[in-house]
Amino acid sequence: MFGLRVAPVNRGVPFDISVNGKSIPAYPGETVAGALLAAGINIFRKTYEGDRGRGQFCGMGVCYDCLVDIDGRHSQRACMTAAAPGMMIEVPAVLKEPAE
Repeated sequence: MFGLRVAPVNRGVPFDISVNGKSIPAYPGETVAGALLAAGINIFRKTYEGDRGRGQFCGMGVCYDCLVDIDGRHSQRACMTAAAPGMMIEVPAVLKEPAE
């Protein structure tokens, strides 16, 4: 199963990262934003006014729309942070979603 990743690319050996307590796969060289998007998480935070969803926009660290908490460090840019085995990520927007 490849999720939202392109299937025929050799990415190396996957490892797990934790997103709000749930394990998702990531690959060497992949950013946190890339792993989140491949797992179907495209809203990373919400605006203070209007509660509108924000996710990866520029992909180069300029817009700050992809802020998440990584290993206890608040407001880190997911598009500029390489995923690492065992990384603990909290996505504030997902925490606000109503329970199903």
